Amino acid sequence: MEAILYKQRVQRVRHEIKQREVEVVSVNPIGANFISITFKGDTLHDFVSDSFDDHVKFIFVDPNGERVRRDYTPRSFDRAKQELTIEFAFHGDGQASEWARQATVGQRAVIAGPRGSMIIPVDYDWHFLAGDATALPAIHRRLEELPATARVTVVAQVADAADRREFIGDPQLKVHWVSTAQELVAAVQAIQLPQGDGFAWCAGEASVMVQLRNVLSVEKGLPKEAMRVAAYWKHGASEHHQMLD
Repeated sequence: MEAILYKQRVQRVRHEIKQREVEVVSVNPIGANFISITFKGDTLHDFVSDSFDDHVKFIFVDPNGERVRRDYTPRSFDRAKQELTIEFAFHGDGQASEWARQATVGQRAVIAGPRGSMIIPVDYDWHFLAGDATALPAIHRRLEELPATARVTVVAQVADAADRREFIGDPQLKVHWVSTAQELVAAVQAIQLPQGDGFAWCAGEASVMVQLRNVLSVEKGLPKEAMRVAAYWKHGASEHHQMLD
């Protein structure tokens, strides 16, 4: 694989950062440990999310009156309705999860960003997506955006089998479900990536993502231009988001 081909194809786009006050218009449980919340507001009229792994700052006030900021993936956006949907996984330090658990229609919050987008073309020979529960919203969105001709392999980790929601989309898809971080790493090691120019995307807990980056780069020989690995959260840290590639 020629690394320069990847450098020319993956495009970084910057966005103007705005803080937008929004209101909850629907709350829908979508699994044992997930909830989907849709926000609406005139402030969303110029909201932009160009990539499936964009992240916005979700800002809310905790019971002590303190502002809390957490990173979340825009799951979907309806410009005509000015509605933004975010999926919350119940994990981590619990503040954002608790906010989502008690969220009701009419409740208000603030959305900031995204700061930018890494636009990964959809016409690679193959696509590889892996991650834990926090990566599922981005994986679902990516699969819905890929064309029917796309060849995709997904390795997804969820502790509760009740959270193994069906992936909706047209691509030619192979899905491997695992229950633990150790199984996630082992499954990625066992996967034989197809021939041709492809792209690997991974997201999840920081230490596990370091392992996956090493598996892809050292064991499988993928150049850094052929992958994007993100630490969406970190054990012991209340707020963490870091690109590792």
